[in-house]
Amino acid sequence: MANNQKINYQQLLDKLIEGLDHRPGLLLHACCAPCSSYCIEYLKKYFDITLFFYNPNITDKDEFDKRYSELVRLVSLTAPEINIVCPDYNPDEFYALVKGKENCPEGGERCGICYALRLKKAFDYALENHFEYYCSTLSISPHKDADRLNSIGNAIAHGSSVKFLPNDFKKKGGYLRSIEICREYDIYRQTYCGCGLGERV
Repeated sequence: MANNQKINYQQLLDKLIEGLDHRPGLLLHACCAPCSSYCIEYLKKYFDITLFFYNPNITDKDEFDKRYSELVRLVSLTAPEINIVCPDYNPDEFYALVKGKENCPEGGERCGICYALRLKKAFDYALENHFEYYCSTLSISPHKDADRLNSIGNAIAHGSSVKFLPNDFKKKGGYLRSIEICREYDIYRQTYCGCGLGERV
């Protein structure tokens, strides 16, 4: 009989943190300031974080710039020791991969392609710059599938010196805490993931 028990990625992360004997370098893919807020607060106690703002799925340059500037502001207010890497905005990278998938339902195949694109770019940077771990803030959203994100992240890192950090940041009140932090610092909270093909929520 197949084992359909879901993996508790937050529990895996807790165990990993308990076993740390140093502060590993972590490349944290950041989709936006709201999703990054709690992730930074939580992880900076245990890891030396660099943020990686790579999001070619974002609808247009103005929206991209707004989200990036809010991330910079959040970091300056809450964790100024953290550096942010921001590759050039190039939406063609996203649209070339999702061509023919424009009408996929939210959370469907198009979203999986988008997750993989951003995680692979983050992994490549982490590998080139000798980070111990990499992951993404995406799992903090109630609209994002942590199983899928962790599966993709682990598959990309398989056999590499860079490990994917298990995570489900919405757990332990993470999503609710992100809302509190955004209210505290008046952080812009967008109403959609960024993709012009996706649903507004």
